[in-house]
Amino acid sequence: ECMVTVHAIRTGSVRIKTAQLVAPHPGPLGIVGVLADRDWSGWLPTYAFAIEHRDGVIVVDTGQATALIAEVRRSLHPFLRTCAQFEMTEDDEIGPQLKALGIAARDVTQVVLTHMHIDHDAGLAHFPRSRIRAAAGEVAAASGWLGTLRGYLPGRWPDWLSPEPLQFDGPPVGPFAASATLTADGSVRVVQTPGHTADHVSVILEDGAETLFLAGDASYSEDALLRGEIDGISPNAGRTAATLARIRQLAADRPLIYLPTHDPDTGDRLARRRIVPLFERSTVDAA
Repeated sequence: ECMVTVHAIRTGSVRIKTAQLVAPHPGPLGIVGVLADRDWSGWLPTYAFAIEHRDGVIVVDTGQATALIAEVRRSLHPFLRTCAQFEMTEDDEIGPQLKALGIAARDVTQVVLTHMHIDHDAGLAHFPRSRIRAAAGEVAAASGWLGTLRGYLPGRWPDWLSPEPLQFDGPPVGPFAASATLTADGSVRVVQTPGHTADHVSVILEDGAETLFLAGDASYSEDALLRGEIDGISPNAGRTAATLARIRQLAADRPLIYLPTHDPDTGDRLARRRIVPLFERSTVDAA
């Protein structure tokens, strides 16, 4: 059995509008509701993850960076100017935090981006020698002036950045039709979880009896997953709902530890290995 260690790394905090957490009118007009909303959420964590695997360390998302805060303050984009606030110090960045865990940048063989929103890719500069992997459609959507118009910040990506497209040619994982394999033993895979962005992905790790689901922004919390809440950024409410239904199905079929980026309970849930309360252990034990 492959022994792995997973670290949840809090790279500062973010506040967003309440209409972004739960869209009053899900779908293409959701963003209008976010821009019009005057109510803020509380401060939410922004987690990145490091998976210590015998194939090397895999980082999932790179979190916030202090340069991002100044960038957002200068931005002319209406969403960045009025709908997100970030808080952190340089010590909160993923590079220093990995170092404190005894993980050097050269130990990180792969960085997988669930999507390329600014609070998920801002720490890329710490990984110039790692394979950077993302869905091809996500990279395309985030690139160029159209990417800037969509609220991405491709202008601040490192000059060396050339993401490698994920290839979804691996076996299905539960209700997910295909996967991209990250490790030789197949214990770490990427599945497609469209919704928050059209090409959003999540990382699935088989760890003993449990499965860890590094969800990115598939939902903002486990509660939102269970309630099927559509966020205000998701352009297609139907696709988001279908993704959330697949994750719930996976959680009903196996012990699943659900770890979204902005859930205040993510760190504690990982530490205590609390599973989504949809799985009935008794039915498995009896079988």
